[in-house]
Amino acid sequence: MTAGTSRRPAAGRSRTARTAMASAAAVVASMLVLSACGDQTNEAIARREAQKHRNVHAPLFKMLPKDVQDKGFLQVGSDMTYKPVEFRTNGQIAGIDPDLARAMEKTLGIKLDFNNATFDTLMGGLKSQRYDIAMSAMTDTKDRQEGIDSTTGKKIGAGVDFVDYLNVGVSLYTQKGKTNGIDGWDTMCGKKLAVQRGTVSHDLANAKSKACRKSGSQPISIEAFDNDSEAQTRLRTGGVDAVSSDYPVAAYAVNVSGGGKDFQMVGGAPLKAAPYGIAVPKGQARLRDALKAAVQLTIKNGSYAEVLKKWDVKDAAVKEVQLNGGS
Repeated sequence: MTAGTSRRPAAGRSRTARTAMASAAAVVASMLVLSACGDQTNEAIARREAQKHRNVHAPLFKMLPKDVQDKGFLQVGSDMTYKPVEFRTNGQIAGIDPDLARAMEKTLGIKLDFNNATFDTLMGGLKSQRYDIAMSAMTDTKDRQEGIDSTTGKKIGAGVDFVDYLNVGVSLYTQKGKTNGIDGWDTMCGKKLAVQRGTVSHDLANAKSKACRKSGSQPISIEAFDNDSEAQTRLRTGGVDAVSSDYPVAAYAVNVSGGGKDFQMVGGAPLKAAPYGIAVPKGQARLRDALKAAVQLTIKNGSYAEVLKKWDVKDAAVKEVQLNGGS
């Protein structure tokens, strides 16, 4: 009986060992299965997809930095709520910027992989290296070049270089038939205005509001939203008197929303014409120059003009691509 009792624990330990060995084997097997399936992270998926498009014989492939050549793609930060510049339709990315990016892909031999984000987080995404570049209807300004927060005037980063590819301005629009006396920025004092947060329209609205106050008038009541679609909804429901957007976006909204019955442009020609630029982190001169050459080649081969014609923004065309042309 004593001997039998002494054997039972041994048998118990043996079962535990067998269980542990079986568990370990299961873990190893599952790891092998995962390994066979490959890494399923977004980065790995992007790499595998990029290799399908990688073309070492593309005219500008050798201009790219070696690490970009090797991985075959660039992560592009973009706010895809900004029709017609970039947006989603039926699950697909569409607009001026994505179409230009596709034309550039053919010259560079790599894929430009668009990642959706709110506009005011793009510069931070570049700083943290979440994105390689930003292509998102971003106006080239000295503050952005130098890493200055335009609201506080404080330096918040190293800044970016811009590859300028479109020349646009800022426009105002109201509900159709309900301008409330608005006929340009000089008539905005005391009115309610919706803008997208962190944009040039937001900066301009703040500057105009200060001018109103300085002249003894009521300031502009500014409502800033994460995206332009929210600003348009606010105007459509009568919550504000007007919206300020970049000209291509304003024109698209006026022409398309409600079949052209929702909004109307006010104030004449776009104000403060300035270039859109592809933002490239400082210290990436080789990548910057390759992108500049890619845009210039799309102009030369005609694909640039085709994209602008498709989206009815031919007046925004540039003939020569500049670096850091904003003020």
